[in-house]
Amino acid sequence: MLFAHLKTTLRFERMRLRGFRGARDEFLMAAIAQNLRRLARLAAPPQLGSV
Repeated sequence: MLFAHLKTTLRFERMRLRGFRGARDEFLMAAIAQNLRRLARLAAPPQLGSV
């Protein structure tokens, strides 16, 4: 599910950097961005009126 989210929401369709190191770094950056989004959502105070 997390990899599918990377592909759809973060538009991670193909590698833009060349070589193994570039691909590894690009995937790592995408995973960091996904984790930061998730952390921000978990750390946010609950909104009033939401169930």
